[in-house]
Amino acid sequence: MKFTDLGLDAAILRAVADQGYDTPTPIQAQAIPVVLARRDLMAAAQTGTGKTAGFVLPMLQLLSQDGNLSIKRFKPRALVLAPTRELAIQVQESVKTYGKHLKLRSTPIFGGVGIGPQTRILKAGVDIVVATPGRLLDHVNQRGIDLSGIEILVLDEADRMLDMGFIRDIRKILSLLPKKKQSLLFSATFSDEIRGLATGLLDNPASVEVARRNAPAEAVAQCVYHVDRERKRDLLIRLIEENQWHQVLVFTRTKHGADALAERLAKAGISAAALHGNKSQGQRQRALEDFKRLKTNVLVATDIAARGIDIDELPHVVNYELPNVPEDYVHRIGRTGRAGSSGEATSLVCIDEHKLLRDIERVLKREIEKRVLPGFEPDPRIKAEPIMKPRGSGSGRTAATPGKAHGGFRPPQPAKSSRKAPARGGLHHSGSRHQ
Repeated sequence: MKFTDLGLDAAILRAVADQGYDTPTPIQAQAIPVVLARRDLMAAAQTGTGKTAGFVLPMLQLLSQDGNLSIKRFKPRALVLAPTRELAIQVQESVKTYGKHLKLRSTPIFGGVGIGPQTRILKAGVDIVVATPGRLLDHVNQRGIDLSGIEILVLDEADRMLDMGFIRDIRKILSLLPKKKQSLLFSATFSDEIRGLATGLLDNPASVEVARRNAPAEAVAQCVYHVDRERKRDLLIRLIEENQWHQVLVFTRTKHGADALAERLAKAGISAAALHGNKSQGQRQRALEDFKRLKTNVLVATDIAARGIDIDELPHVVNYELPNVPEDYVHRIGRTGRAGSSGEATSLVCIDEHKLLRDIERVLKREIEKRVLPGFEPDPRIKAEPIMKPRGSGSGRTAATPGKAHGGFRPPQPAKSSRKAPARGGLHHSGSRHQ
């Protein structure tokens, strides 16, 4: 099947061809005809499937075909809700890329930046708003946006928005939308909570699921290194240097942990940067750009921030600390091994994390290869210590943070609230209100 077989208009096909693509991914092939038929859609798509183009392309076509091209102040026609500002920005980039031959206006709306410029853009009038829930409600409260004209609603990465505690914001937003609209819900998994949300939102939706639930990328080679908690940093440095890894995404559980590890790597002569919610928008964008251009070799990120990362052919992902939720492991390693490329996912596991590892293997339905690097053999005399839940995590999930004994990190203080190619992974890319 080709994009030309999906019923897309010439202007959109031209924009897709400009990017060098002619064959849709499975999620695109299934979702695009459903959306063009103006049906509601409930789609399950793992990271790296190209889901963003699956809704952006038909949304652009429907809006441009309706003949309602008069721009109204403060009153957009389509709304995409995204969990993070990174994802909002990248969805907006996709809208611009594939709508460049159309007379449609769009803008991203997210926190962490001044609200004035966004208000001025909304006042001038746009067709499509791509927004994070918290900042969108800020505009609603200031009468800077009127949602009564929304024709198409997209909830992107709905599972992540619920995990981040955005459910109340989402329900508030839904109450402001017209009852008659087309609604599209995209989620990595269909949890009971997601199904409950869909029941109240979607009208006789088509259902699309393109990957087995919690299935990791088949092209990802996974392994575990058993190591004592105090020696993880030294082992990571050794692996990076001996294997000459030039582009590595490393996951930690906490913001403070990400900062401390990036600093340690830099002292060892490895170019590294941290990426998390306490960084300013400018800092986060610079860190991502430097990592993509290989100016920085290692990016140390929390799960929330890493949802904004979309890099073709990312070779290495390292779980410096295992996540408390097994599904998050799947999301993490899904950053590599995309679009047919091979990738490696390495996990550094201390005695405290053995239960977490068993939970992950239960979800994967297989064991992960275990390794021990000579010189880093675990000390059998060390006993497991509890992985403490951080205070003020702001997430709907149980998170964990290492204490002083976990690599020398201190527990973080409560934080103040504050994909471009359609056939190569789309956009994926978690909560404070201004995330």
